[in-house]
Amino acid sequence: MSGMAIGLSIFGGLLLLLALRVHVGLGMMLGGAAGFLAMNGGDPSSLLFTLNQLAYARLSNYDLAVVPLFMLMGQFATHGGLSRALFRFAAAFMGHWRGGLAMAATGACAGFGAICGSSLATAATMGQVALPELRAHGYSGRLSTGTLAAAGTLGILIPPSVPLVIYAVLTQESIGKLFMAAVIPGLIAMTGYMLVIRLLVTLDPSAGPATAKVSWPERLSACMAVLPVLGVFLVVIIGIYGGWANPTEAASIGAAACGILAVATGGMRWPGLRASLIGTAHATGMIFLILLGADLLNSGLALTQLPVELANWVKQSGMPPLWVLLAILLIYVLLGCVMDSLAMILLTIPIFYPMVMGLDFFGMSMADKSIWFGILALMVVEIGLVHPPVGMNLFIINKLARDVPYGETAKGVLPFLASDFLRIALLIAFPALSLWLVRSM
Repeated sequence: MSGMAIGLSIFGGLLLLLALRVHVGLGMMLGGAAGFLAMNGGDPSSLLFTLNQLAYARLSNYDLAVVPLFMLMGQFATHGGLSRALFRFAAAFMGHWRGGLAMAATGACAGFGAICGSSLATAATMGQVALPELRAHGYSGRLSTGTLAAAGTLGILIPPSVPLVIYAVLTQESIGKLFMAAVIPGLIAMTGYMLVIRLLVTLDPSAGPATAKVSWPERLSACMAVLPVLGVFLVVIIGIYGGWANPTEAASIGAAACGILAVATGGMRWPGLRASLIGTAHATGMIFLILLGADLLNSGLALTQLPVELANWVKQSGMPPLWVLLAILLIYVLLGCVMDSLAMILLTIPIFYPMVMGLDFFGMSMADKSIWFGILALMVVEIGLVHPPVGMNLFIINKLARDVPYGETAKGVLPFLASDFLRIALLIAFPALSLWLVRSM
């Protein structure tokens, strides 16, 4: 059997394991081990040597220290009540509009994403804060749950973003540049979701009634409460891109600042600190297990020459580059039905990245193309979090809103998916939307 056939068999076997609900990290390890054994005639020596070196080589990577720090920052923000300050701030200025509370929840998700980096955490946290308010003010179950499920994806679109950190490590790209490139697409996503809400409440005014207008003293109080959160975001992002702190140092400062804020505002005591540390340990352990599995799988696939062969085949096929890109994005959408966002990035980037780098898109340089594709991949990956029937955000929000049928939540998210696809089309047609901020700064 040729290396190409072995590689395709490994990939197909992995998808079967995932369909059988085998943990993605374990499935990747099994696939990588099968690749080593198949390419070496069953001799385990090469596999054992790789296993001996792989864990230390991956986990000693200094850049990965940023992952638990961003996770800890998000945990502190979650248990410290910072999410409530963000929602009250947005609601104070938009709640009196029709659909305003749903828009406020979207804005609060974007703000929380700026100090969290995880879509699932953003959806779960903001769902607990905003869902009772939306239902208490007469918002329909479909609009409430659909909004929060979709807006939760802003947790990885608005930097800092854990999937972008992993993409940077895999492709040797600058974390700071990727974070800056994600800012404008993230703001476009937030604006698009708000426009969808406005359209929905225009068509059905009863779905999102207006609330009482908040006085200016209350608005000023809400502004003061949210200033520390804005400060943390600016310290992390400007610190990274301004050059006075590397990503790990900026994440350390951000985590410490969120912890201090959580304690100072009275939202977190010892139980919250303990839960934050345990939650960070669980999430980090899961991420690193997937990383190790992906490394072993990619090493096995490299022996089969599958990534190189596919890249060469695409290059020589004569297919228009945009058609290749659209096919890759479609695969991401389909994979989103069976695996989480981080697993998709780890599994596919070693295969798709060489393909994209070997094609010409609008005459872009290799550096610009690398950043542009990273943002596109991130946006399509987040679609998998809300794509029916198995989007993780849908299950999280539906678990919080037990009185809303899952089918209603799935229907509620469809207009937001239309906004997602439109945004992706804009970024494909106009790469400057993701590159302008990087070039200008």
